[in-house]
Amino acid sequence: RLYLCRPQLLPNPRVNTPWQALYESQNDRAFITTMGFDVQTFGSILTSGFASQWYEVPVAHPDVSPHGNSRPNRRSLDAGGALGLLLHYLNSTMHEISLQQIFALIPATVSRYITSGLPMLLHTLRSMSDATIQWPRGPDFERCSALVVACHPRLQGAFGSIDGLKLPVQTSDDIDIENATYNGWLSEHFVSSVLAFSAEGVVIAARTNAPGSWHDSRLASPIYTRLRLNMPPHYYIVADTAFPCGTNAIGGRIHAPLKHGEVLCGSAAEIEERMAFNRELLSYRQTAEWGMWGIQGAFGRLRVPLDVNNQEARSNLIEVCLRLHNLRAIRVGINQIRTVYMKHWQANEDDIEVWRDFENMLFSEQRKKDRVSRFHVTLEFQ
Repeated sequence: RLYLCRPQLLPNPRVNTPWQALYESQNDRAFITTMGFDVQTFGSILTSGFASQWYEVPVAHPDVSPHGNSRPNRRSLDAGGALGLLLHYLNSTMHEISLQQIFALIPATVSRYITSGLPMLLHTLRSMSDATIQWPRGPDFERCSALVVACHPRLQGAFGSIDGLKLPVQTSDDIDIENATYNGWLSEHFVSSVLAFSAEGVVIAARTNAPGSWHDSRLASPIYTRLRLNMPPHYYIVADTAFPCGTNAIGGRIHAPLKHGEVLCGSAAEIEERMAFNRELLSYRQTAEWGMWGIQGAFGRLRVPLDVNNQEARSNLIEVCLRLHNLRAIRVGINQIRTVYMKHWQANEDDIEVWRDFENMLFSEQRKKDRVSRFHVTLEFQ
């Protein structure tokens, strides 16, 4: 039996537990290491509505009415402990037995608190402006584009990047669901999502929780609509070659690097300029990869196969992680896209010079020895 009973745990979940020691330390480093957020942001989530919900909403239980009165004095954890439990759960791949030891809770209590607490956390995050997943408006496009152009002068109009995310899911006994979630390219079962990131490192659009067999370009249809209807002229989003550059309705609103084997025709100056543009486009497209790894790295629960039989819970879990990612990027500042494009490493002229020549410093020798790249793009001079 892989669980612990009360005699094997500390007697009181509210006294002298590992969680209590962590919380009472009020140490930013400890909070970020275990939960991904500093002390101030942790407190902000509590006061933005999570604490009031925890004390007012009944915890789900088979013999308890969801419309009955809450009894917070009978609970093993206060609101801070419940939020700590949820963040420990989301930010790691640990088994529930580890959570039982940290919070001194029996298995049934851990399961009920996670099941009841996640909807409360989602409701709270939806009310917090820094956790919003929102498409840019008006001046937002100009501000994001300016961040991109500061690092990539040729990418005038680029404001964000887009890519697909595959999350592992359990194998279903239902043959139709099993076929829908199976991805033949990766030979495993997934749920698919498409995420768009701004140059500020936050998620600005998301289509999540689709069957893993669906192609990213199919999932992105609602985002294509936003590109067509809710974006000023001359701006565009950067994608990889898996995304079509669009129909005539969104022509020019999605830019992707050159495909392998693509032929370029023109004068030497024209081809050189096109290749320089492509290098900058390829460099900026990497931000989508950074965003995906940032989400999967910070929220280890997404690396554990998700429940294939509960679509609503799966969707809520993904949304919670995406909103927490935005909150973490803005409040805590641990975000690779923000670090690179919001000039944290360009405080003076010496820093700027090093930054601009960083690519040549690292990869000059590799490029000299590269025997493969000449096969990727064919240049034809006229």
